[in-house]
Amino acid sequence: MTLTGHSLIANRPLAGHGKTTFGVNPATNEKLEPAYSLLTEKQLTEATVAAAEAFASFSTLDPETHARFLEAIADNIEAIGEELIIRACLETGLPAARLQGERARTTGQLRLFAGVVRQGDFRGVRIDPALPDRTPLPRADIRQRQIPLGPVAVFGASNFPLAFSTAGGDTASALAAGCPVVFKAHNAHPGTGELVGQAIAKAVRDFGLHPGVFSLVYGPGSSIGQALVADPAIKAVGFTGSQSAGIALMRTAAARPEPIPVYAEMSSLNPVFVFPGALTGDVNALASQYVAAVTGSSGQLCTSPGLLFAPTGEAGDKFAAAVGLAVSSCAGQTMLTAGIAGSWNAGAEALGSANKVDVIGQGTPGTTENAPAPSIFGTSVSEFVSNPVLHAEVFGAASLVIRYSTSEELVDAAQRLKGQLTASLQLTATDYAAAAPLIPVLEQKVGRIIVNGWPTGVEVGHAMVHGGPFPATSDTRTTSVGTLAINRFLRPVAYQNLPQELLPVPLQDDNPWRLNRRINGVGNNAAATVRAEVNA
Repeated sequence: MTLTGHSLIANRPLAGHGKTTFGVNPATNEKLEPAYSLLTEKQLTEATVAAAEAFASFSTLDPETHARFLEAIADNIEAIGEELIIRACLETGLPAARLQGERARTTGQLRLFAGVVRQGDFRGVRIDPALPDRTPLPRADIRQRQIPLGPVAVFGASNFPLAFSTAGGDTASALAAGCPVVFKAHNAHPGTGELVGQAIAKAVRDFGLHPGVFSLVYGPGSSIGQALVADPAIKAVGFTGSQSAGIALMRTAAARPEPIPVYAEMSSLNPVFVFPGALTGDVNALASQYVAAVTGSSGQLCTSPGLLFAPTGEAGDKFAAAVGLAVSSCAGQTMLTAGIAGSWNAGAEALGSANKVDVIGQGTPGTTENAPAPSIFGTSVSEFVSNPVLHAEVFGAASLVIRYSTSEELVDAAQRLKGQLTASLQLTATDYAAAAPLIPVLEQKVGRIIVNGWPTGVEVGHAMVHGGPFPATSDTRTTSVGTLAINRFLRPVAYQNLPQELLPVPLQDDNPWRLNRRINGVGNNAAATVRAEVNA
């Protein structure tokens, strides 16, 4: 594919009238061609107006066409081939194997949502047929379904150039819901974004959809991003990134004449709680697993464990020593951008210079630019609960080991945590009684609780929750990974006493789309009709 260096607005390239930017190879700090022209706020409205115009037809697609459209996007992304992986490697410094896996996750979740669209349960059809003879008052015919919110603004993430980017989870779930998408590309990997954007645009063309179903925009993150969220055509926002940027978007969305929801995934320390029983086994293996979770992808994962609670005493000392040994053999990996590497250096320095914090172990810097040495620090639980500096996220390969003496201290520390995406427990059956009081505390603090595993590696499926209380996310009721993510972009509407001729297809008695529906509160077979239920 040919990179144009322009935004893709409703299926046509549009040169920006603003400044230009380049992708940068973080391993060398060299600029990558082509230059990308940035849109002005005035030009941005071409994308949002087109998205609004596309909504009526796209939101009412029949399930089979809709599903095949999502599958076509996946096919088109795979058809790009190694060109996509090569460009993503150059723009992010991530290894090819990691990006190949991320591409598979991207196409896999598009196909997963195609299945969701075909099944149709997300439409949430509920029917309470009329009861004209009910006393003392008759009941009207009331039918409910979930409908798409409208055009969605999606922001690409720096750390996932594919799976949380142009055709990533937010875009896939919004399109599956029936919402057109205006995608704000991340300026750190513009070429990767354009290649995937072209794949989506091709699917839009091939299925004869309104071109406003998808637009890809390049612009200054602060001004264009804020303008996009403030645009009256946009009805919801999907965002993955820093807490400061997420909160800024939330404020803009809340200040609109018509406030809209912002689904922001922002920051998380992902605490790991190691119980004494876990240290009776292979301590070196446990330490190596922890260090691998901290340093994988240079620690640039939203689920990287930034905290680990370990017991005091001889077993805990052996574990800490094993952690120090394991991390000392690690070399730094190229971080995504020079700015992210700089922020890591500042955060690690603040953590290491905090009161009563020691260095447990440190690796060596990498051989490329922006590849700082992985570092793991240590402190006591009493210091942790009293020092807010130790609760700050350091995005990258750094973590803090916190030593505790009693399970009560562990519960107290957990209660003082802010909202997190995950919490992990390393334990054996001998620890169950001590761990039991921690579970209800963690339920109020995190979106996913893991036993004898590590938080990195988020399965994309029906039961996954990738969310959590603020500041992990802006809305603790939602997930940005898995099929439940589609619910973010839907709202319920009830229809009372509408004749069959005016009812939307999912609510009609004959059930043309063969949906599973709840009738009088009871689930029915997809092939059943309201008329058959009422006459039974």
